[in-house]
This record gives sequence, structure tokens and C-alpha cells, in this order.
Amino acid sequence: MTTLRRPTAHRLAAGAALAWLGLAGAALAQPLQLPGAQPFNPPGAQQSAPASVGGPTTPRPRTMPAIKIPGEDSILGKTLRRNGSFGEATLEKTGSGYGLKLRAEGFQSSNLVEPCAISFGDAAVPVTSLGKPAGLPRYKLEAAACPIVFDVLDGAFLVIEPEQPCVIEAAACRIDPRGVWGPDARTLPARAKETEAERSKAETAVREGYRALSAKADLTEQRTIAREQAGFSSEREQICRDFQREGSHGFCGARITEARAASIRSRLGLPEPKPETAKPRPATAKRTPPPAAAPAPTIQ
Repeated sequence: MTTLRRPTAHRLAAGAALAWLGLAGAALAQPLQLPGAQPFNPPGAQQSAPASVGGPTTPRPRTMPAIKIPGEDSILGKTLRRNGSFGEATLEKTGSGYGLKLRAEGFQSSNLVEPCAISFGDAAVPVTSLGKPAGLPRYKLEAAACPIVFDVLDGAFLVIEPEQPCVIEAAACRIDPRGVWGPDARTLPARAKETEAERSKAETAVREGYRALSAKADLTEQRTIAREQAGFSSEREQICRDFQREGSHGFCGARITEARAASIRSRLGLPEPKPETAKPRPATAKRTPPPAAAPAPTIQ
């Protein structure tokens, strides 16, 4: 006779515990999903990122601060001297454009310690405009004895040609017009603070300009631009080392830095900054004088 055993309370409790663990495991296998969140993809599927509002943003291209581009008016009628001390040059208006009255100092070609001077005539010699190939007005002096090419700076001009000194055979005089022709160096220390501020502004423009050039260039061009930037300080020093009293006013260095900034703007294809216009001063209201005080009583 077979006897049936009833499940004991211990076995019933164990079975209930296993059933509960199975349900809990199934629930834990499903990731927690908050209300409003994207549904999870099934295993093996890829989930795409949510679309950004307004579409992708494109980085703004690098640029450089605006600088003042000098014009002929900054030197018109002013007497300028090479390196602030030698010779005389004056840009004048003519019937067809501009002309340069020039007197250059040098040394005798047969004896380089004997000084000499060459005048290009009492009247201004015509100059021909060559546009702005380096961002500044460029002119060529139409003189067969010594054709000079110069860029207009702010209150000065920079002679970039000829590459070698000129020898005036008729006078046996060797002249070197290269370098910066600016105001008399003795007048410049009084403007030293103003000049330093102008140079600082130009150096910022040059620095940002080189960054903008590098951002547009490939790897090979970037290396060339980096070498050019690194060599600029020594190039400026080479040009300005003979400018009189440069250490006390910094005029030449400031103008060469501005010229480099203008050249970089031209290479970047940036438009010329609009000329600054003087802001009108606000009209001051006329003050009504107060009424005269009554005379003090006199004691008799």
C-alpha cells in the first residue's frame, strides 16, 4: 500500500522563494527607463543620437582686428628725413597726381668717407601709382638716375627699391635711399606714449593675422607662415636699427608693424577698414547766470 506524503511547510517555503527570485531576475534584466526617455534598442541594434536643435554649428573663421590704412594725406606737404635725420623728401600734389621733391645724402663713390648730396631738382619729380600690392599705397619715383619704389606709412614712407645704393655718375656720388623716411627724430620722443599704444595695437593685429593665415593654410604653408612670423622681429630690427633715437620713441618699429598688419589683411582678402570719423561733441547748454545778490546794507 503506497502512502502519499504531503508537502511539508519547509518545502513550500523554498518553492515560493525560488519563484520570487525568478520573477525578480526577469525584472532586473530589463534596464530602468525613465518617463519621456528614448526607448532602448533591442540587443545588437545601434542607437542614433538625438537630433540637435537648430542643426550643426559651423565654427567662425579666424579674422584679425581692423587697423588704420594710411593714405597720402598723412605725408602730404611734410618734410621727411631718411632715418629721421638725413636728406629731405616732400610729397606734393601735381596736376596729374603726386610728385616727390627729393634731396638725398650719401658719400663719394671714390671715397666713402667724403659726404655728398644729390638734389633731384627744384620741382617735384612725378611718381606713378602701383596700387596696393602689400595693403598700402605704393609709388614709383620716375627718376632714371635712381628709380625709387616706396610704400606710404602713417606720417612716413618706406623705400623698398632699389635693392642696392644708387651711384650718380655725373656727381660721383653714392646714395642709399632705402629705409624709413619719417619726421625729424628730435621731435618724436614727445609722442613716445602715443606711438607705443599704436605699436601695441598693430602687434595684436599682426599676431591675430598670422593665426588667421595659418587656419586657412595646409601643413606646408603653415610651416612657411610660422617661419615668417618668427623672423618678423629680426626683419623689423634690421630696418629700424639706423633710425635716429629709435630707442627713445619707437616710431620706426611702430610703422613697420602697422605695415606688416596691412600686408596680412591684404593676403587674407579682408576689406579696408572704414576711415575713422570724429564724433561730434554734444552741445552744451548755456548756463543762466544766477541773479545778482542784493547789496549788503551799509551801516552809517
